[in-house]
Amino acid sequence: MEHDVIIIGGSFAGLSAAMQLARARRDVLVLDTGSTRNRFAASSHGFPGQDGRSPAMIREILRAELGKYPTIRFRDAEAMAASRQAEGFAVLLAEGEKVAARRLVLAYGLRDTLPDLPGLSERWGTSVLHCPYCHGYELNGQPVGVLARNELAMHQAMLLPDWGPTTLFTQGVFDPTSDQRQALVARGVSVEDAPVTGLIGPAPKLDAVRLADGRDVPLAGLFLAPQTAPTSDLVASLGCRTNDGPTGPYLAVDGMQATSVPGVFAAGDLAAPMANATLAAAAGVMAGGSAHRSLIFDPELTQTA
Repeated sequence: MEHDVIIIGGSFAGLSAAMQLARARRDVLVLDTGSTRNRFAASSHGFPGQDGRSPAMIREILRAELGKYPTIRFRDAEAMAASRQAEGFAVLLAEGEKVAARRLVLAYGLRDTLPDLPGLSERWGTSVLHCPYCHGYELNGQPVGVLARNELAMHQAMLLPDWGPTTLFTQGVFDPTSDQRQALVARGVSVEDAPVTGLIGPAPKLDAVRLADGRDVPLAGLFLAPQTAPTSDLVASLGCRTNDGPTGPYLAVDGMQATSVPGVFAAGDLAAPMANATLAAAAGVMAGGSAHRSLIFDPELTQTA
């Protein structure tokens, strides 16, 4: 067997898993394309010990730390498919080569699909945002908006007044009930039924949104819930079970980050209904430790999920 563990994905979850396995002196290969979900954000906030650093810098620090361990190897390569083989798993790379390991950790994340609005995509991660806990504080109490895509907008709109005066744009896809409107009023949220048709200001900064009736509403930040999907079809090729989340499917795991396929573990946004850097790193720690314990206590992969 070529490696003890292959980790597919080199962001916070994958690197955290790698650290546990490196410290167990296990032979680990980390496959990383570099196209992380958080690459659009200039800084990461709420991540203990890393607040304000860019996601790229945090990954660079983590990789440098892992570089001190002799059993970790990094490879800039894309995994195209994975399958069970007698002693573990085979992973097919984009260039056609196959690599093998006794265990897999999936940490390759999700991709976001955004609404098709002029000026929106070029502001993603700077002034068009998904998480107030990650980015709301830096808007300094200025006006913010929520762009509805479904009823999840209600949750965001109720949270956001703690970060600034809030307007909920229903976009014709979410009609709050009478009780919901009363709750929004109690939180000081304005409800705007005229659709947003474009974003105004020198991107990536946001000055306002333009409505279908020609009005402009000043905003410093616009929050929305993107539609999400795994960045790879590996889950399907392995046969791992998925759950339906509020923004899209995510990989089903147990409390030890084990998937429904014995020997395959997962962590990060790929395996959680809610995205958060700290939670992704913590899940990676668990996935790495669980993969190590599986090598010891179930070396032949005889246990079933």
